[in-house]
Parts: sequence; structure tokens; C-alpha cells
Amino acid sequence: MRIALVNTNRVQPPVAPIALDYLAEMLHLAGYQVQVLDLCWAKDLQSAIADFFRPTAYDLIGVTLRNTDDCTFGTRRSFLPEFVYIVNTVRQHTAGPIILGGVGFSVLPEQVLDLCQADAGVWADGETALLEIAKRMEKRQHWHDVPNLIWRENDKWHRNGSLTPPLTDLPSLSRTWADNPRYLREGGQVGLETKRGCPFPCIYCVDPVAKGTAMRPRPPKVVVDEVERLLAQGVNSFQSCDSEFNSPEWHALEVCQEIVRRGLGERVQWDAMCSPLPFSAELAQWMRRAGCVAVNFGADNGDEEMLRRLKRGFGPQDILNAVQACKQAGITVMIDLLLGAPGETRASILRTMELMKQAEPNKVNAALGLRVYPGTELAAMVLLDPWKEGLIGGEDLTEPVFFIDPQVAPFASGLIDAYVSDAHRRKVEQRRAFERQVLRGLR
Repeated sequence: MRIALVNTNRVQPPVAPIALDYLAEMLHLAGYQVQVLDLCWAKDLQSAIADFFRPTAYDLIGVTLRNTDDCTFGTRRSFLPEFVYIVNTVRQHTAGPIILGGVGFSVLPEQVLDLCQADAGVWADGETALLEIAKRMEKRQHWHDVPNLIWRENDKWHRNGSLTPPLTDLPSLSRTWADNPRYLREGGQVGLETKRGCPFPCIYCVDPVAKGTAMRPRPPKVVVDEVERLLAQGVNSFQSCDSEFNSPEWHALEVCQEIVRRGLGERVQWDAMCSPLPFSAELAQWMRRAGCVAVNFGADNGDEEMLRRLKRGFGPQDILNAVQACKQAGITVMIDLLLGAPGETRASILRTMELMKQAEPNKVNAALGLRVYPGTELAAMVLLDPWKEGLIGGEDLTEPVFFIDPQVAPFASGLIDAYVSDAHRRKVEQRRAFERQVLRGLR
């Protein structure tokens, strides 16, 4: 049985398709003939798809959607039109069933299927479901009852129940199905997954919708086996693609300790998304010893009340403590802020900016406006009066729709600009003071 897997993510800088890397390996180990079409590098989509499908008749085709849009208020670029074009072009060149999947697809599965000439979709985890579909097809058995499948009957999509198996079922993976070395050479990102799922109740986050709410860690030994296989290919730089690398902290510690135990900490460099809590000084030290060079804290806000509204589970002091732990360990720190959530005020923004001045991370990424995804608490809230006034982009959530609290919309960007200008001024002053100190020493 021949199976084709298609990567549709063409965003630059490029991001290696870790999901297809895993999926191809699982299908290959089960005895199927697998080929991957990576459209990230295609200069002409029509020609690349035609050239790939022309010589081979595939029995099953999986197409992945990593993101529905760029999640940026300033651009609001949707990836769905190009994705639909790719799927429909694939349909022109194959008669095999087309199954959609991926994190982005899992956010809007029925809506995306309505737009495409696809036969079905797999939401959430794809490895077990696609493998089971392949087995059923090979035996000419009915496969529409496979867990995680979305299938069509009588002009209606039916969503089967979900199955989120423990990741201990995943074997040690070779990481050779995507051209990971090329992604690194081209200035892109290669991912490493140590766990899957997110149990936290953040009101805007779509990860629990797409990846499940159960935290499923992978055995540290298996994770570090994967690190060694990437290293053997010349890939010494990667990013943890967990929702939060340090949740739970014990697992993050064990992964780091296994990297150090094998003597790999000096051979790799990596970065991770983390929560400010739990984030101990001990974890920071082990992460640095294991090759971590940068941490991105998704703090979102620096105001106590706003953090409570966002259901973040930590406070301003936790942010300060986490940044300090990284600094002491020699890890570069970035903080992501999401400003403009329901209840945001001038005072809360100013308190957030003041906290950033206290924390002094290496970089602050302050985004104004929250992307509203279906299935989240934020969506349920802002689609009702009186919050609708803060919606930007309409109420069709298949499009990049954002929310900014109307109370702060007129002046929030000005406050952010003022903070950026002040931060730049302080950096210039610090640099000049350092230069004066050096000059005094030379004299």
C-alpha cells in the first residue's frame, strides 16, 4: 500500500514538519510504502504537486495544516486559501482518499473540510488514527468508525470520539522523513516534542482543543534518543514544541538530566516555551547544562487582576522569579505579552510595562489583540454582547478575528510604543555608560 504525506506549511522562516516526520515513521514501521511531499520549498505549487503524483498511484493521501493563520493582528493573514488550493490541486492528480490533519486543521476541522475537496479528516493525534485507516483500507474493511475521524454522510460531517493514547506507545524515531538538515541550513526551526497535551484553562489558548487536555509525557530516554539521531544528521539546534516545556517540571528535569548524562549538553543548543510557574532555579541550571540557550515565557500580562482573568495560574512575582532564575543560569529570556483582553485598562497596561522594567528580560514581544479561536472560553465570551464591540474582523472565526477591549483600543498602541521608546532609550544609556567605563579603564 502506497501512502503520500503532504506538508503544506510554506511560512518563512521555515518550520520543519515534525508531525509528518513522526507519522511517516509510524506508517513505514508498519510496512507501508511512504513518500513525503514537502511543499515548503516549492517554487510552483501546481508543477510540484503534478510532478510528485504523476509517476505513482497512491492509495491514501494525508495532508497537514499546521496553522490556520499567522496569528498576528497587524497582518491577519489567513493560510486557508492556499491550503484549499493545494488540497484541490492534489485532488486533480489522485483518486486516492485525501485525509486532512494537523494542529491547525484540528482547530477548525469541519469548516476546513467544507472548503476542500477532501474525503475526511483526523482531529487531534494523527499517528494511531491514520495507521488504523491504512490497515482497514488494506483489508477492505469499513474505516469510518476510527477514533478521531471526521467523515461525511448525507451531506453532514460526523465527528467520532477522540483517542489520545499515551506517548509511551511511540517508538524511538529516526527523524529522517523530513529534510531537517535543510531546514536548519535555511535558517529555519527543527522541533522536538517531549510531551503532548495541555491541561491549563487559559481562556484564549487553542492547544487543549487541538492537542487534548491530558498531559502525556514521552519517556526521557526516547526523547534524547531522538536528539542523538538529529545530531547524527548534523542538526544541533532545535526548539521544544511542547505547549510548555516545564509543565510538569519533574519531566523537564528528567529530560535535561538525560541530555547531560549522555554528554550532549555541549553539543546542542535549544530554546523552549515555558510557563513562569513552576520554574525553579534548579530547573534553569539543568536546562542550561543541557544546552538550553533561550526561554520564551508566555506571561501574557503583568497585572495581577488581568492574569486572573486570563486564568494563567501565576502572578507578577512568579514572572520576576522565573526571569531571575534564567539570568542566573545564563539563559537568554524573552517575554510574550498579549494585551487588550477583556477587562484590560490603562492602569493594567502600565502595571505590565512597569513589571517588564523590573524584570529586564532580553526581549519583550508585546502583541496587541487576542486571536479568537472557536472552542475557547474567549470565543464564547466575546461573541456575546457587550463584548462584540471589541471584535475586529467579524464573527466568522474561520477568518483571523481578533479582540481588543474597547476601553483600551484607542490608546493601547500608544502606550506600547512609549514603552518601546523608553526601553530603547534605557539600552542606549546603558551602552554609553559601559563605553565610558571602558574608556576610563583604558586611560
